Amino acid sequence: MPKSVNRTFLLGNVGKDPQINSTPGGIAANFSLATTDREKDQQGNWKDRTEWHNLVAYGPAAEIVRDYVTKGSQLFIQGKIQTRSWDDKQSGQKRYKTEIVVHDLTLLGGGQSVDEQYYRGRRKDPSRIRQNPVAKFENEYPDQELSPEEIPF
Repeated sequence: MPKSVNRTFLLGNVGKDPQINSTPGGIAANFSLATTDREKDQQGNWKDRTEWHNLVAYGPAAEIVRDYVTKGSQLFIQGKIQTRSWDDKQSGQKRYKTEIVVHDLTLLGGGQSVDEQYYRGRRKDPSRIRQNPVAKFENEYPDQELSPEEIPF
């Protein structure tokens, strides 16, 4: 039995096109994901609260992000929370950043369609990506569907 668990599940929309970097071990993809909770305020009105998450993907997951993910893409992410630190070269202070390290991702919708990506050359191999294996999550909150005007980017 494990002593602890570090597992994260997110369903949200990509905030801007991913940044792809080369590393000694391959490529890394950095991007942000917005998740929105809807809560009632004291007057009974629904209020949306958007949380922005920093994500990083390595290896095959980074290749999928590079080839298929764009601003506005709706993703279901499975990963873990990780905090890294470094010394700021200018100030000498220790800096920290908490990120979600992506283990698995599924494209759900939003952004460019799969057909658009294929015809514009972004989609290299049509068989590489899974199509909606977690579709049950799409309608988990049917009364909270977002229109394009409600997406914060």
